[in-house]
Amino acid sequence: MSVEPVPEEPAAVADCGEERALVLADYHAGLEVALRRDGVEVRSRAADRRERTRRLLARTGADRVVFLGDLANAIGSPGREERDELEDLLSALAARVPVTVVKGNHDGGVDAVVDDLDGAVDVTDGPGTRIGSVGFAHGHTWPSRAVLSAPTVCVAHEHPTVRLEDEVGGRRVERAWLRGRIDPAPFVEHHGDIAVGSDLVVFPAFNELTGGTWVNVDGQGFLSPFLPEGLADGEAYLLDGTRLGDYRRI
Repeated sequence: MSVEPVPEEPAAVADCGEERALVLADYHAGLEVALRRDGVEVRSRAADRRERTRRLLARTGADRVVFLGDLANAIGSPGREERDELEDLLSALAARVPVTVVKGNHDGGVDAVVDDLDGAVDVTDGPGTRIGSVGFAHGHTWPSRAVLSAPTVCVAHEHPTVRLEDEVGGRRVERAWLRGRIDPAPFVEHHGDIAVGSDLVVFPAFNELTGGTWVNVDGQGFLSPFLPEGLADGEAYLLDGTRLGDYRRI
């Protein structure tokens, strides 16, 4: 598969053909601001997120960074603290490589931030974009025909997690990857006659403070309009690479 997770990290490198892209999903810059408004006192981790991203770029040697939606956290225009985080992050990255932001449902105010960066960052709309052999869409809406035609399609939005339980009843929740074949049926039903690729990758959230969809717990519905129907034979993997098998039977 042309998308390989970075070991121990909620990030992957996509081999798009002529270039390799570092791909991060659900960054949710400024999330701490929203948590504080809800009465949860959490210090800002903006600098930590930015440095983790810069280290990942250096570690992977990628030619581009792709944010797979929900780079921002505010649904509308970001406040000052969130805007500062976005500007610092995007400026630092764009000084080294091209940056693509695939808009998610939280990215309504990203265009205004990017406009101040003199064209250093490319922003695509919700249905996503295709770069070489890989299609990228956030997943809150239907991917475009161009995205679905790519051999490998990357989506996010779900923040997939698994709830694990040991033999003595101890429980923990961990972020996970979902990977499998694309089932073309829901996409054909939506788009009409369409050619779709073969592989689908659902990314975990980069921001560890977000909640998530517990994919192996009954009653936990998916958020994307094409999941779980669009993912055939889906398997879950932990960030350390542990293969858990069929996510529905974990």
